Amino acid sequence: MKSMIIVALALVAVAAALPVEQEPVPIVRSSNEQNPDGSYSFEYESADGSKRQEVGTPTQTVDEEGKPATAIFVRGTYSYVNPDGNIETIQYEADNNGFSAEGPSVPKVASR
Repeated sequence: MKSMIIVALALVAVAAALPVEQEPVPIVRSSNEQNPDGSYSFEYESADGSKRQEVGTPTQTVDEEGKPATAIFVRGTYSYVNPDGNIETIQYEADNNGFSAEGPSVPKVASR
């Protein structure tokens, strides 16, 4: 009898550990634009409140060898509902200085 209970509990534990199938979150708004000069913009919003928007802009810069080059500089934001149920928004950009992000959950780098 004890072994049947142990087997039954083991089966319950295995069933509880299986991943739960989730329905995909519907996209309620979306747009995307790509231009011949390399610039672009896109945004979307999903039914769960998450959002993202991004813009890429071609910019003249100088490469490692000192030669003129074109790079795409990127700016954007994304928002999501955090585990506490609050909407959190992160702003980011990527340019010739690298990638940087700001928001409540992004650790702050101490100045030297």
